Amino acid sequence: MTPLHELLSRIRWDAEFGAADFVVGYYDRVAGGIVRVDMQALSVDPDNHSLLDLIDEDGVVRSMPMHRVREVFRDGELIWKREPGRT
Repeated sequence: MTPLHELLSRIRWDAEFGAADFVVGYYDRVAGGIVRVDMQALSVDPDNHSLLDLIDEDGVVRSMPMHRVREVFRDGELIWKREPGRT
């Protein structure tokens, strides 16, 4: 399986591949399950590349560890999923 950081780099730098709609599903401890957000609401934290910054619906920036990402969809199709039990 492609590591998540490599997939995120491909989305960013491969213009043809990245010209799609991406949705990321991450585990939210408060919600107690997977929350899906548009990739445009996420960015890699410039000070810590193991964190993603998420702009929530209120415009507040929250940081989340990349190991909480569980799935990535491209144009509605699941293209990446973290194996159960892996962080």
